[in-house]
Amino acid sequence: MSKRRHHRSAEKLLGTSPGTLTYVGEEIEHAIKIKRISYNPTDYHIDDTSKLSACTLPATESSDVNWVDVDGIHEPKVVAALGQQYHLHPLLLEDVLNTEQKPKIDLYDDTVVFVTLKMLHHSRQRQEIDIEHISLVLGKNYLISFQEERTKDIFEPVIDRIKASSGKTRRNGSDYLLYALMDVVVDHYFLITERIGEKMDELEESIVQEQATQQTLATLYTLKRELSVIRRTVYPLRDILSELLRGESDLIQHSTVPYLHDLADHVNQVIETLDSYRELISGLMEVYYSIVNNRMNSVMKTLTIVSAIFIPLTFIAGIYGMNFSNMPELRSPTGYFWTLFVMAAIATGEIIYFKRSGWM
Repeated sequence: MSKRRHHRSAEKLLGTSPGTLTYVGEEIEHAIKIKRISYNPTDYHIDDTSKLSACTLPATESSDVNWVDVDGIHEPKVVAALGQQYHLHPLLLEDVLNTEQKPKIDLYDDTVVFVTLKMLHHSRQRQEIDIEHISLVLGKNYLISFQEERTKDIFEPVIDRIKASSGKTRRNGSDYLLYALMDVVVDHYFLITERIGEKMDELEESIVQEQATQQTLATLYTLKRELSVIRRTVYPLRDILSELLRGESDLIQHSTVPYLHDLADHVNQVIETLDSYRELISGLMEVYYSIVNNRMNSVMKTLTIVSAIFIPLTFIAGIYGMNFSNMPELRSPTGYFWTLFVMAAIATGEIIYFKRSGWM
């Protein structure tokens, strides 16, 4: 089941002026962790001392790529200070702090590209999809990533690639780093859709084998709701990548365009998979209801046959249960046995007739 979050802090945004920095999300007690990674084709340096003063705006003539990874967005003062150092727009910072912001892309004066995404995690303990708010700020020779506080850094695979002595990440600029982080998010979409596909295969097998129960229908509705959540998360990515591929920002180098095209193909593949799963769920629901109706029809058919057999027997029993004094059969010593014999013969005849007619 997907996790639907409602935050009372969202009420604080009512009536505030645009650009007011207010955190909208779950209450978190841990402090924000900041990691600064700088690298070039020959060397790299990682500083995880969490000192905000170390995250300064890189020099324009520097060839190093500077990546500031912010783990936690629940302290508006820290986000505001970082935004002041990098001269970020207040509206951009407002979207960073709002975990309910939908995925989108904004261009600020050809100097900053701002992308908001949603990372999807599958919680095995709660059996639900957990949504994590991700914001990426691309500038000249730098990138700032904001993620909600979690026990594990979702961008750790990219950091491992930077630590490696060879690879495309170290040889390319900050725009390629933007692609690499977005690719990690999209890869998680494949994991989520694969899990849903496995669950749907199990449900389809149980339904076809007529082993479905009421819990099966509840699971189908849960999967349908999860697909709707994933669909709202993935579909905006198509517009985001289209905006990047249009080349309206000078921050996106020509060498990164093929990778963005490949990422767009992955997003389209996820969307096509989601659409096929939605159609499959609708088909499974129809099959489930058809099986339930067939079961109900079978039960009603059995009850109807039983009623048809007992109707003439009830009629005979009703006649001889009136106890009129002028009924000659009442004084017959064998009347009771003849009545039972006639009733048994009628019931047997009806059963033979129903079987020859294919009703039983």
